[in-house]
Amino acid sequence: MARIKGALMTRKRRKKTLKMAKGYWGRKSTNYRIANQAVMKSLTYAYTGRKLKKRDFRRLWITRISAACKCNDINYSRFMNGLKKSGVELNRKVLADLAVSDPAGFAQLVEKAKAAL
Repeated sequence: MARIKGALMTRKRRKKTLKMAKGYWGRKSTNYRIANQAVMKSLTYAYTGRKLKKRDFRRLWITRISAACKCNDINYSRFMNGLKKSGVELNRKVLADLAVSDPAGFAQLVEKAKAAL
């Protein structure tokens, strides 16, 4: 029986890595060993970036909610505490969207939170 060699899969794996390295400067886009290092590093950065994106959006939502709360004479922490006590289960993303797009609706939520405190 003939021995099966790994050339096909090796070539396939290397082509995949070089395709991911397309657009990199210098030998990082043509030389497999250097391209592989660059791709591994960039994938690490991409993974970290996806986590940071979630953090950044949460900070933005909290800032928007806090600004809208100040316009309604309550601070952010008291507002969130009041919402929790009144049984309103809206996440920060929705609250921030309400604060920007529907200030009257947000003001009603603030009144509900104040009543619960």
